[in-house]
Amino acid sequence: MALMLTIVSITGSILLTPFLMLLVCIIFLASIGKSLGVRRLYVKTLLMIFEYGRKDIESSLKHRKKESLEDIDEGYSEEITSSEKLVNPPLTNGFVNGGRNNLISRDEGLIFVPEPPTTKTEEAIKEHKEKYKDFDLSNVFEYVKAGVEAIIEDQVTSRFEAEELKNWNLLIRTNRGYEFISWKLTFLWLGGFFIRYFFLFPLRLIICCFGVFWLTLCTALVGYVKPSDFKTMLNKYVSIMCFGILSRAISSVITYHNEENKPKNGICVANHTSPIDVLILMCDNCYSLIGQRHGGFLGIFQRALARASPHIWFERSETRDRSAVANRLREHVSNPKNPPILIFPEGTCINNTSVMQFKKGSFEVGSVIYPVAIKYDPRFGDAFWNSSRYSMVQYLYMMMTSWAIVCDVWYLPPMYQREDESAINFANRVKSVIAKQGGLVDLMWDGQLKRVKAKKEWKERQQEEFSRRLQAD
Repeated sequence: MALMLTIVSITGSILLTPFLMLLVCIIFLASIGKSLGVRRLYVKTLLMIFEYGRKDIESSLKHRKKESLEDIDEGYSEEITSSEKLVNPPLTNGFVNGGRNNLISRDEGLIFVPEPPTTKTEEAIKEHKEKYKDFDLSNVFEYVKAGVEAIIEDQVTSRFEAEELKNWNLLIRTNRGYEFISWKLTFLWLGGFFIRYFFLFPLRLIICCFGVFWLTLCTALVGYVKPSDFKTMLNKYVSIMCFGILSRAISSVITYHNEENKPKNGICVANHTSPIDVLILMCDNCYSLIGQRHGGFLGIFQRALARASPHIWFERSETRDRSAVANRLREHVSNPKNPPILIFPEGTCINNTSVMQFKKGSFEVGSVIYPVAIKYDPRFGDAFWNSSRYSMVQYLYMMMTSWAIVCDVWYLPPMYQREDESAINFANRVKSVIAKQGGLVDLMWDGQLKRVKAKKEWKERQQEEFSRRLQAD
């Protein structure tokens, strides 16, 4: 028994020592902002594996299709003998193969046919035109078409579902059974399952716990430093260091473009896909955050951040007061020493395919706006958070068991509101720039439609537009 325990302890120490060394190496490199390029090599290797899986799936499907066609041909040839020929009668109008194999069966007595044309007098035609001179049936065609398209697939709800992949990325989150289509893919899937759940997930979980603790501790200590340029510089270093460690918890591979446009002050606005958008941007710059004040552990986290940097936290009752929010924003951006404040004007997470309506509040302050476009690569992991389906814990679990989080960030040139431009038009102009750079669809709809019904004034606006078109015609 003692010998067995000794063997187990020696084996455990042999396996645990490289794991701990890897953990310490990852945290140390993240803390100094360096990388050995292992994650990018890891991503390139995954792409090669995905491509191999795609080819194997295609070849397996072609082989299955060929076998099924051969079975059909064999069975068909057995039914037709040399002394028997199948003669199909000619198809007549209204009949397809004698009515066999139709999905919908209709009663012949209920089939309506067009009436024969009748001749109308010129007086009757003139009276008909006079009666309906302001209306033509074709006027409603566009609205009927839009209504049918909305029933089949509207532009709002489809933006709150996970983005579909063209190729399978070997994750278990599929119902197509690709992992069992061939023994090669089954072997790859089992190997990937073991790596993600028994190696990467424990490693990432430990890094995440350490990162949260380290961030809370460091920001709390920075809070004791007297306000000065040294505190601002120290806070920026601590923020980038701590969020860099946290980014290793999801194996993030981030590519920043046009860093000469990186926000220095004012307001930074970005499209919103996930709560980790903050993490992605804070790995490269220090921002102030704005949001609702929370209790519990998250409240401790917020208070620690507020000690080190001038963040804006509101009580639940204050968030409904738009003037109070605008005043706090103006007060923050008026001080050039404050970090730029990070805002997601959409107000909700969109599935990495589109940009939806920007709230005009942050564009009424009159400050410089720094647009930022974020685009995730869904092949390695779906970064979109469907808050109506998954809790925050479930979402973080899915992030830590994905292959990686790969994304591109574009810093766009600063934008200013024109003299003759309203806040709504300014917001739409910024939104279109972000959508174009990120390769996203620019939509006018409010993302809050996934939670609430359409406002009455929106319906009235459509009615007014329809009336205006009728009068123009």
